[in-house]
Amino acid sequence: MSEPSSQRLDQRPAIPVYAQQERLGELWSAVPEPARRRYRPRGAFWRRRVVRTGAVSLVLALCALVILALVRDETGTRGFLVGLGLAVLPVPLLVSAFRWLDRVEPGPWRNLLFAFSWGAFAAALVAIIANSFATEWIATATADPAGAESLGATVIAPVVEESAKAAAVLLIFLFRRRSFTGLVDGVVIAGFSATGFAFTENILYLGSAFGEDQHTGDSGLRSVTAATFFVRIVMSPFAHPLFTVLTGIGFGLAAAADRRRKVRRVAFPLLGLALAMGMHALWNGSGDLFGPLGFYAVYAAFMVPAFALLTWLAIWSRQRELRTIAGELPAYALAGWINPAAPLALSSMRARRMARDFAGRTFGPRAADSVGEYEAFATSLAFLRHGAQRGAVGADFAERERELLHHLWQRREMAGPALTYAARATGRVWAPPPYVDYDGYNPYRQY
Repeated sequence: MSEPSSQRLDQRPAIPVYAQQERLGELWSAVPEPARRRYRPRGAFWRRRVVRTGAVSLVLALCALVILALVRDETGTRGFLVGLGLAVLPVPLLVSAFRWLDRVEPGPWRNLLFAFSWGAFAAALVAIIANSFATEWIATATADPAGAESLGATVIAPVVEESAKAAAVLLIFLFRRRSFTGLVDGVVIAGFSATGFAFTENILYLGSAFGEDQHTGDSGLRSVTAATFFVRIVMSPFAHPLFTVLTGIGFGLAAAADRRRKVRRVAFPLLGLALAMGMHALWNGSGDLFGPLGFYAVYAAFMVPAFALLTWLAIWSRQRELRTIAGELPAYALAGWINPAAPLALSSMRARRMARDFAGRTFGPRAADSVGEYEAFATSLAFLRHGAQRGAVGADFAERERELLHHLWQRREMAGPALTYAARATGRVWAPPPYVDYDGYNPYRQY
């Protein structure tokens, strides 16, 4: 038996393949070794994952030690502990919101932890050093400390801080490209980076406010700490994530763009970064631009509507991902690679959960994990095919498709009944779109 060969996305064999499932099983049994998660040759020592992970962890740990020492020196030990306790409050809410948004195709936790750590430690360290240096230089050059502070907050800080936070998105976009496929990924990674940055910045501001209250003897609702907590934690915990999400949207659009459109792939991130800087500058300079009540005017007239609009856009993108699954997987269902009920069952978060619960109740926790893995691989397969049709996938499309199909085939016996049950329980009836000819689609036709 000869080796199965890959077929281009737009080719169709003349004979329907849906009835040849036994033959497809024989093809898989002929594969000499299981599909690997990564199709890359062994590289140099410094390119190994352990070495790179260790180096990145060391750099972030050093940044953490330096920035936390600087913040503690600025606020004092008691102020640092109070600021830390108050600043951590919005973090679980923001992290949970971004992780919920990423539920359709969850990104690796290591990417999200890197983004959060980069924002909290590396970006915060760059910002505090660069902002302080620039403000002092302007004050010395102009002999106007008050004007330097205003210029630093309105112009310097937005440029420095947004660039530093965006570096985490750029690094993941360049070096973790397979897990960065579209707009939702950009929003989530940018949100984690900005949440980490806001966490460290809030420690500084709240700790400094507590130290000021200790010096003046103020306490209660009239204290500076209470006012700072209300503005930064209650009213605007989403401020930094809102700014940086614009950069994330730019990178997400670049990830989804045709690889041949190089100008777009560069222009989208730069445009998103420019918008993030502009919104940040407007927020920081609201008091100087519109008077004492400028902060509240900008908050009500601009920040809240922008937050609502971006929230709607993120949720719409999440629903669009589910529609992509429903539109791309029928080709593999008709070819016999996946269960006929899978496309629409996988395009519903409720049906996915029901499939995992059914497998867990019937066969135990390991079965539920197997169904969850099947759902993740099928989702990645749908996005891979969708990206290939847009020209956003490289020359390794066939290898990646084969890898994902192999993992699905290994889990089909457990996932098929669970997904069928979930599709029926949610009232979903599977049928291929009438305007698409999927008849006989088989990416591994044997010649």
